[in-house]
Amino acid sequence: MATRHSRTAARVMMAPAVVLLLGWMLVPLIMTLWFSFRQYLPMRGGDLGFVGFENYVRFVTSSAFWPSVLATLIIVAGVLVITVCLGVLLAILLDQPMWGQGIVRILVIAPFFVMPTVSALVWKNMLMDPVNGLFAHLWKFFGAEPVQWLSQASLPSIILIVSWQWLPFATLILLTAIQSLDSEQIEAAEMDGAPHLKRFWYIVLPHLGRAITIVILIQTIFLLSVFAEIFVTTQGSFGTRTLTYLIFQRVLESQNVGLGSAGGVYAIILANIVAIFLMRIVGKNLDA
Repeated sequence: MATRHSRTAARVMMAPAVVLLLGWMLVPLIMTLWFSFRQYLPMRGGDLGFVGFENYVRFVTSSAFWPSVLATLIIVAGVLVITVCLGVLLAILLDQPMWGQGIVRILVIAPFFVMPTVSALVWKNMLMDPVNGLFAHLWKFFGAEPVQWLSQASLPSIILIVSWQWLPFATLILLTAIQSLDSEQIEAAEMDGAPHLKRFWYIVLPHLGRAITIVILIQTIFLLSVFAEIFVTTQGSFGTRTLTYLIFQRVLESQNVGLGSAGGVYAIILANIVAIFLMRIVGKNLDA
């Protein structure tokens, strides 16, 4: 059992890291709150004084605000559905004995280490280009007219690009969970004559509940701030302007840091609402 002296020494050694971490989080948040109540125009006079809630009212009453919130939630929901469903399927397949299993796993996980801007450029120019893209050649091979992916199916295209990058993360977490499953349960179900679908539904899927919860919570935190993929591909056009991209546009167009800071506070509020919802609905699996 740790003595009082050792606990005190541990707190003293951890204190600098804790203070640094708190400063790293709190200083930007406090600055965002401060600028959100001021009219700060760095290219047109600097700080012009306190304006109260004017920035918040201007941002939330903008015609683009609610569509951007809806686009954000659609992208988050679409990516979560694809990555969780395909992640479970890939995890089950990768858990099966096969030749070159290690190489296959590395190839499946590799997209997660590609920069978002690079992956978006690859999808935009090599796959979704309506003239020279791989999808266009496939459509022409089957006698169909190529699809203008980034204009005719803009939101599904963004969801597909982001899902491709986050699928390896979900697969890795779920594969680790599957490998921790007690094989005796599966063997007992096989001896009882249970078919594959029932073994998956009643044994494998409940075992993956905690891992799926972790995947959903972690991915949601990052997906609410998707930016690079939209900036590289559609630049917010065709209904793909998320709340994060709207903040970027407002600051860039008006050169008003205060207006962008108010948008940042709204983004924080949205992230907390979604996180609380997920913790109440999905996060119950953590206590199971």
